[in-house]
Amino acid sequence: MARPVTRPVTLKDGYYLEVRHRGEQRGIKIRRDTKEQMNAAIKQYEICYDVKKIGKVEKGEIVNS
Repeated sequence: MARPVTRPVTLKDGYYLEVRHRGEQRGIKIRRDTKEQMNAAIKQYEICYDVKKIGKVEKGEIVNS
């Protein structure tokens, strides 16, 4: 069994999207460096998955969504 996380998760700077299987409650967050890369990833993943655009993250905080 693994140990539980002891510190809060901090997000790196970049653009984030959440990808999950259709009908699932939780997914994974994917980070890209630029907005163009994020839009390309959305087109790639939306074929098989539900994709939710999170937006830009700076200094661990979501700037826009």
